[in-house]
Amino acid sequence: MATHPWHLRQAARYFWLGGLIAYPTEAVYGLGCNPLDGDAVQHLLKLKQRPIEKGLILIASDFNQLRPFVIEPAAEIMLPVLASWPGPATWLLPAAPELPRWLTGRHNSIAVRVTAHPLAAKLCHACKSPLISTSANLSGQQPVRNTLALHNQLNGQVDFILNGKVGRLKQPTPIRDAMSGAFIRT
Repeated sequence: MATHPWHLRQAARYFWLGGLIAYPTEAVYGLGCNPLDGDAVQHLLKLKQRPIEKGLILIASDFNQLRPFVIEPAAEIMLPVLASWPGPATWLLPAAPELPRWLTGRHNSIAVRVTAHPLAAKLCHACKSPLISTSANLSGQQPVRNTLALHNQLNGQVDFILNGKVGRLKQPTPIRDAMSGAFIRT
């Protein structure tokens, strides 16, 4: 089922009003908001029961959306990063120094991904911004892969749901440190 452009405009409207948006990603439904809206991020963290110290992932429709959030490493370090995008690969890159703590947590890096999911990419494009992307579930609960599970777990606490199918990955995307090459989550 194709998503109507109206749905993307509505989702973008909620994004700019500080709302929480649920949307399909490569593996699970994601929960996101405007990464620079502190109230929206605090609402998301409270809903998920997620500690701020963990930091958050940003997804984007292209790397240019992520550039203001990172310090871009040398070209040889960026080569495997850029070669994996768009795709289901999340990378830790050095965080821009002015980023709020709610994005980086206790870290000097930030997790970023240029999403391969067509609907998630269209959402980032419609918002003209990267989005917070965390699994749409309460901490300790199973990530959700459809809107029924989303409704059951988050019980109407999301401002807008962008309906669509999740990708074929069975687990959330792997996270890799671009500076060391080490896998943080497989």
